[in-house]
Amino acid sequence: MGEQPIFTTRAHVFQIDPATKKNWVPASKQAVTVSYFYDVVRNSYRIISVDGAKVIINSTITPNMTFTKTSQKFGQWADSRANTVFGLGFSSELQLTKFAEKFQEVKEAARLARDKSQEKIETSSNHSQASSVNGTDDEKASHASPADTHLKSENNKLKIALTQSAANVKKWEIELQSLRESNARLTTALQESATSVEQWKRQFSICRDENDRLRHRIDELEEQCSEINREKEKNTQLKIRIEELQSELREKETELKDLRKQSEIIPQLMSECEYVSEKLEAAERDNQNLEDKVRSLKTDIEESRYRQRHLKVELKSFLEVLDGKIDDLHDFRRGLSKLGTDN
Repeated sequence: MGEQPIFTTRAHVFQIDPATKKNWVPASKQAVTVSYFYDVVRNSYRIISVDGAKVIINSTITPNMTFTKTSQKFGQWADSRANTVFGLGFSSELQLTKFAEKFQEVKEAARLARDKSQEKIETSSNHSQASSVNGTDDEKASHASPADTHLKSENNKLKIALTQSAANVKKWEIELQSLRESNARLTTALQESATSVEQWKRQFSICRDENDRLRHRIDELEEQCSEINREKEKNTQLKIRIEELQSELREKETELKDLRKQSEIIPQLMSECEYVSEKLEAAERDNQNLEDKVRSLKTDIEESRYRQRHLKVELKSFLEVLDGKIDDLHDFRRGLSKLGTDN
């Protein structure tokens, strides 16, 4: 029949450092399968763990062993045959508790098996002693007759064969019962495995759907991030444009101030022109005898008046342009305020 697994879990396996007897040395790089095995023929229990092709735990459970919980997720036991101490790190306290309970159960089963083995040994020893005594009596009585001796010899052979047959029948019954129990365990394990496979398939399908949903969500979030980045770039460009417009506005205001200062000088120029005209008229009355000069002066005056009229026209045009620029500046400010409000 061989050995059959009766309990399986996963844990990180450690062994005590043989040099210091204090520090733990990892026996596996990751969590591995750790199983209890029952040997039907030897009626013994072992803890076995394999990492790839390497056996990292091969510990036979004896009644003298003790499993100790050293933390909420770590436990250990000493194996005198392997001359080491094994440590197991579990992912949860519940797994550690189940493993410890199974260890105590297997330990108790090992103790019962040892007690039964000792009882069988004692019974066999007593039976051997009784047979030896009977054999001595038979030898003493063998002097009675050769026929009786032959019959007694044959009778003893039949008794031995009958005893062996009874022992074989008992052994076969035990093996048959073990086979039935193993078959029942295998059937249950197969059913549990089939159920687990279906559950794993459903869980895998759920995880795959969840993975697809998360990927879709990630794509949506990445698209939203791209939109946000585009909006940030657009806002940055708008801020730069606003700063440029504000700079242009300050330049326009400076230009407007210069134009206003220039417009303040125009009345003074007109006043000076009138003053010059009056002086020219006075000079004309005073210098009638200097007609040639007067004509020249009149010509200058006419040119001055012409320039004055031209200057008035230009001033009027300039004021009209200035009023238009002021209106444009007001419109530009209103547009700038609206743009800032929209942002």
